[in-house]
Amino acid sequence: MTEEYCPHHQDGNQLVKRIAIAIVGLLIVCAIVVLLVWAILHPSKPRFLLQDVTIYAFNLSTAPHLLTSNLQITLAARNPNSRIGIFYRKLDIFASYRNQQITLPTLLPTTYQGHRDFTIWSPFLYGNDVPVAPFLQAGLSADINGGLVMLDIKVFGHLKWKVGSWISRRYQINVHCPAYISFSDRIKGFQVGSAMKYQLLQTCRVDISL
Repeated sequence: MTEEYCPHHQDGNQLVKRIAIAIVGLLIVCAIVVLLVWAILHPSKPRFLLQDVTIYAFNLSTAPHLLTSNLQITLAARNPNSRIGIFYRKLDIFASYRNQQITLPTLLPTTYQGHRDFTIWSPFLYGNDVPVAPFLQAGLSADINGGLVMLDIKVFGHLKWKVGSWISRRYQINVHCPAYISFSDRIKGFQVGSAMKYQLLQTCRVDISL
């Protein structure tokens, strides 16, 4: 028994193949366009600046080794790109001393930054009776007695790039801002009520990764 020839069936298969090839070709063209736009624009990392730190409390107890800190920081971020926007999401900011976190993380608001736009955040950072390792307690006590403590203000979170209506995948952003607090030199700080405010204008290191 021979198989009957059906021209309509073959025409249908050819149509499906052509549609599939057209869709694949369109996707390839779109991907190439996106890659070309991305390569031409080549986004630059955002720039962060730690403007100031206001110390409301910074008390270290020796038995047990506990640190209580209460500070407010002013952090500025700038998008240097002229054609690319930036979405910031789930940014946590906290203070650390010699890689030990000494405050709870504070969540910064979700933010969109337009072309060459500025954003300023002024969060409070709190750490009440935070246990400090004995070897860190000795170093911190010596720094306080010496009048100079170097803190690290850290920001961890995610960002996305925006080109026109296209939005990139999510990237991780890590920001490290050294904060040199001079407890002995009142010239570098000024009284704000019961607190001391220090103008720093310290450039931060920014790392972007997948």
